[in-house]
Amino acid sequence: MRFIQHLLIGTTAICLSSTLLTAQDATRLRQLTGTSSTEHPLMPIGTSAPDFSLKGTDDQPHTLAEFSKGKLLVVMFESIHCPVSENYEGRMKQLYDTYHGKGVAFVAINPNNPAAVRLDELGYTDLTDSPEDMKIRVRQREIPWPYLYDGATQEIAQKFGVVATPHVFIFDADRKLRYEGRIDDNQNQALVKVHDAHDAIEALLAGQEVAVPHRPAFGCSTKWISKSTDVQREWERIVAEPVTLNQASASQVKTLRDNAGDKVTVVHFWSTKNKNVDRNFTQLETTYRMYRGRSFDFVSVNTDPAANTEKVTEFLKSQHASSTNLQLSPADVKAAFTTFGTQWGKDEEFTAVIAPGGKIVYTHTGPVNILDLRHAVLTNFTDNPHFPGQSQYWAELRSH
Repeated sequence: MRFIQHLLIGTTAICLSSTLLTAQDATRLRQLTGTSSTEHPLMPIGTSAPDFSLKGTDDQPHTLAEFSKGKLLVVMFESIHCPVSENYEGRMKQLYDTYHGKGVAFVAINPNNPAAVRLDELGYTDLTDSPEDMKIRVRQREIPWPYLYDGATQEIAQKFGVVATPHVFIFDADRKLRYEGRIDDNQNQALVKVHDAHDAIEALLAGQEVAVPHRPAFGCSTKWISKSTDVQREWERIVAEPVTLNQASASQVKTLRDNAGDKVTVVHFWSTKNKNVDRNFTQLETTYRMYRGRSFDFVSVNTDPAANTEKVTEFLKSQHASSTNLQLSPADVKAAFTTFGTQWGKDEEFTAVIAPGGKIVYTHTGPVNILDLRHAVLTNFTDNPHFPGQSQYWAELRSH
């Protein structure tokens, strides 16, 4: 494809086709431009901080008055699912550690409604933007500032005109807006040249004007409730996808184990006779829908006898399981034990995550902890150049 135009956003270049913007290009453009809209206009510099009362991950309400003693107030709009927001958590922590002790107050707000986030928009996360998942992320990353949820009504996000996550708003002692926009100029921390949020805080603490009060925010676009119809349409497409079941041999299982391709692959052995089959399979199929836009594959291997094939097929259809589904004869299950170097009980589930080249990076017998499995997958993806630092982010999280 021939490209004739490059759009530079921050320091992220997006190539635009000379003819027609592809759906993927359009999505990347919406995610990274950080462009305000007439529907949700951006709060002008000089505006007073709007009052709010929002519940935090501590299940307590938090209001603007709670932060009245701060010399400055930094309001950070961030989200759980967005890889840009994830990558900036560390830099938000650096700001907090540097200035919280100097009288600067910090609060984060999640503006997204989880019902407006499609499954294919969760390809870089382990969690959704729900209040319960926010609590998990706070524990995972030991986030010290109050983290509030505005996704139910998005009333506060609309008052700010939040463009993307992350998006920072900095208010002075009189709670007048003095800076809004990006945190710095590059997702790759090693390449940062302009520390916008840091510089704005320094100027305000010194009683000076902020040199550049607005820098366009970049990240994942705010997921407004009005976009929930996109989620409905996605599910209709999923339901319409064909579901198939193919017979497999021991040699095919060995091929799966060797994983000679470039995909991170989850292999899940299961039986309809297992009482946990519904819950586990649903979680794994959801994970497949989240990550299948990347170099990822999910293969289910049923171990029921051939007489149960119809029952197995019906179960797969009830799960809308459009992933690769195989059925292995009970006589070949012992060969699978040898191939995977382990053994599981009759009708018991066994799950493995295999990195490209055949390295097994996660195994579990019985019901999986889906977050542990997702962390193993995310850690072994190759970094997308649009979101540098993701492998390190998940490796750090997984090591805790």
